[in-house]
Amino acid sequence: MKYHFFLLLLLVSVFGFSQKSKIDFKSIEKSLTNAQSPYNYEKLIFKYKGYPKSLDSIEAQYLYYGRNFRKDKISTSDDDFKKLAEAFKDKNFEECVKLGKVLYDKDPTNLDVLLILLRAYDSLKDGSNFMHHLGQFRLLADAMKASGDGKSEKTAYAVNSVGDEYILLNMLNIGQDYTRGSKSLKDGMIDIWEKEDSKIYIKVLYLDF
Repeated sequence: MKYHFFLLLLLVSVFGFSQKSKIDFKSIEKSLTNAQSPYNYEKLIFKYKGYPKSLDSIEAQYLYYGRNFRKDKISTSDDDFKKLAEAFKDKNFEECVKLGKVLYDKDPTNLDVLLILLRAYDSLKDGSNFMHHLGQFRLLADAMKASGDGKSEKTAYAVNSVGDEYILLNMLNIGQDYTRGSKSLKDGMIDIWEKEDSKIYIKVLYLDF
């Protein structure tokens, strides 16, 4: 696959959103550990890993934002992720796949890991794994994009991390010609990206309750 085709596939889902749903973080936290809940983490992750297209928008929301309540998350500051990033920088895509699969098994909804795996599989012309992970990436990106409309602080897009924020900015085609202002909140940080009369509000979540 050519890189421009990769980007096209990645961004196609940006235009498919309609319904914005309020996020109930307390409900997400409780449901993920409740074996009786249809939104139990193990049930959702089973569908996500096997056939991501089988998850609906609410399930995707629970899966994406539920990552905030997991104790086994991979951070970009972790040594294992730094090794993956270094292999990607060196264009050692076979090593990217080897290291990335290990991190994916630990933290399957990590968008940073998914992006590197996508680039690696694309470069290795592994269409099957590329399309599978692309489906997962789109599912999570759609949940992030459907969290708001970004037009006000009250309706800001909600993202799990700064890394996810920059992924969203790329999807929205927000570039370096925008300036950023920030405001601290009890449960996160609001970033206001501004260009002339245009403003985009994105909330980076810090859910430690």
